[in-house]
Amino acid sequence: MFSLLTSFACVGLTAALTSVSNVSVATATPSLSVSSVDALPTQAALPPKQIWCPSEIFCAGQLLQTVNIAQLYPDDKTFVDKPTNKPAPEVLADFQNISSSTTYGEVVQFVENDFKGEGLELEALELANFKSDPAFLNNVSAPIVKAFAKTVHGFWTQLIRGTNASTLCTGGSTGCESSLIPLNHTFVVPGGRFREQYYWDSFWIVEGLIESELHDIVNATIQNFMDELDAFGFIPNGGRIYYLDRSQPPLFIQMLSRYVTASGDRTILRRALPLAEKEFKWWNDNRSLQVQSASNVTHKVYRYSVNNSAPRPESYLADYTTASVPNTLNDTQKAALYAELASGAETGWDYTVRWFAPTAVDNNDGLRSLNVRNTIPIDLNSILYKNHILLANLYENDDNDAASSHRKAAAALRAAILDLFWDPIKLAFYDYNLATNSRNSVYSVANFYPLWSGIIPSELLNSSDKAFSYFSSLNLVLNRYNGTFPSTFIVSGQQWDAPNTWPPHQYIVLQALRALPSNITSGVLPTPPGDHSTFNLVPEGQLGLNESQLLSQPFRGSAGNASTSGSAADINRLNGTVLNGGNATDGEGWGKALERQLANRYITSAFCSWRATGGSIEGLVPRLSLQELNATQSVNNTGNMFEKFSNLDVDSAGRGGEYTVQAGFGWTNGVVLWVSSFYGGVLVEPECPSLITMPTTSNNGQNGAVRLTGNGSSVTLRAMLTFVFVGLFVHGLGL
Repeated sequence: MFSLLTSFACVGLTAALTSVSNVSVATATPSLSVSSVDALPTQAALPPKQIWCPSEIFCAGQLLQTVNIAQLYPDDKTFVDKPTNKPAPEVLADFQNISSSTTYGEVVQFVENDFKGEGLELEALELANFKSDPAFLNNVSAPIVKAFAKTVHGFWTQLIRGTNASTLCTGGSTGCESSLIPLNHTFVVPGGRFREQYYWDSFWIVEGLIESELHDIVNATIQNFMDELDAFGFIPNGGRIYYLDRSQPPLFIQMLSRYVTASGDRTILRRALPLAEKEFKWWNDNRSLQVQSASNVTHKVYRYSVNNSAPRPESYLADYTTASVPNTLNDTQKAALYAELASGAETGWDYTVRWFAPTAVDNNDGLRSLNVRNTIPIDLNSILYKNHILLANLYENDDNDAASSHRKAAAALRAAILDLFWDPIKLAFYDYNLATNSRNSVYSVANFYPLWSGIIPSELLNSSDKAFSYFSSLNLVLNRYNGTFPSTFIVSGQQWDAPNTWPPHQYIVLQALRALPSNITSGVLPTPPGDHSTFNLVPEGQLGLNESQLLSQPFRGSAGNASTSGSAADINRLNGTVLNGGNATDGEGWGKALERQLANRYITSAFCSWRATGGSIEGLVPRLSLQELNATQSVNNTGNMFEKFSNLDVDSAGRGGEYTVQAGFGWTNGVVLWVSSFYGGVLVEPECPSLITMPTTSNNGQNGAVRLTGNGSSVTLRAMLTFVFVGLFVHGLGL
């Protein structure tokens, strides 16, 4: 394994990069919450060695388990990203010297003596081809939105990385050892703990890079993925050896297609097309199965299913605790749980009740209820369908047989998606469960993946009313909540459930709306009758919840929440639009209205949370007061772009999950740029909530409404009762 990684190492950086930038890479130091002389607690039995991860330092084994039991860092990933400063045999010998009756202090000393700072094998770089004013900015009308988009465009300069050849570990008996998979080309990191290249994140990063006219970095990103396909036969979750047991949502072909379309460069296809076939083969060989539907038709479909029987190295203590506390699972059950945890990570949605066993959604077993490998997911199969179509198109007239083969496979997968996932009564797609041979009941944003991928059920094409019903949950969210569309409507504490919303999903919902023919979406946006709320417009049973079970929108400045039923529940409804939803126009159909509202709401979430954490733009967006920045613990901060948001508020990050909220952030920035480019003409200045003042009634009857002005001379923020500040912020860009 390590000889393979060494041969895969950096052989030179792309010409687009010149010198190391001033972006620093922070490293963590061990911190104990107990006395250093205390002995470590008794450990559970070691899990089996994992063939795919043979390192005795960074993979499952005594050393990794001992360091994690000591809890030296808040994030398990920190340790496994630290290269050694000695050859592996010396590190292992040093560990053996403390492995009997180990104390916390001995583990601290061992780590400090034998390991360097995490991420030091990478270096920050400068962009030689960076354009300060890319053309997409001309699409944006509102001055403040335009200035914000330009600011976000500039964040690429802080997220560009390359392999640092001078610090790269060579392994063996004389060189240091590292978990890094070194890459030959430059890449954009998501940010925070995600300090290496990631698979599905890169799709939305690529979308933003294309708008920024950084085609050379898109090419480099794709070249890195092709190198991994050459080396491993698949694209791993991320650029570390501990990800080599799993992939992520397979968006390589879609990145390739976007690059070719945007740049006109078809020369890349000479190398890329055979490797795209190689990736398809990996998914066919390792993640496909035959499923018989209720209509007695057998379909070839795909699932996430990782062969793993140990805690994930980057989340070792979290997985170890899940399996061992309480200590009621036998070794076979623990191994199965570890496979489920890794499979859940492969989905990209780690974690959500969507992956829980159908009978476990309401119990208290948490992640022990994971049932990923028995779930046939809507999104994965929709992505692979689109991959077949795009790959067929990329072949054009160069290989008609290959193109025909992919179109045939796409047609078969389309039939499977409609047969297994589509509910023509509820007008929604649901995952299919192998254990029950039926659809699951959890409604999620994955419902919109088929339309994004080009699969539109006939019911929607034949009826504008049914097409709106399919999107009625989006209409509900925009009227009922302050933010954007959540992953699910269930509150579980998992980060891919309510109230969290994720930038990629807002992109997908917008693309799903754009997929419908204009004659279907041109009607007037429906409104609920009488004193009913927008929940009344949702097909019965679609959400799997009663209206009273939906999360309530808190009021800002009081302990109460909005009504859970009736027209009072739609607290953000305005005349022809919603709060932070832009301005309605004459003749606007319901489809364009929902696009406008969601696009504006997404920009509002990104802008207001960035400004609340210290973001400012000279002459347009002054820095908030010390009192306001104290409220968000951001006095020394200059604005965060968060990986996720909340649909309850627009001025803070999402919450939950197994790590603290991350900032940076690659896919958030990419979606901001894409939305700005495609919807710039209908985007309006966001109205952010006050962080410290209670709402006051102004002379015009609005609640303390003072908009940001173009010259920055009047800059207080509109205090709306319907906003809530949660205060889950992190310091700095987390780079």
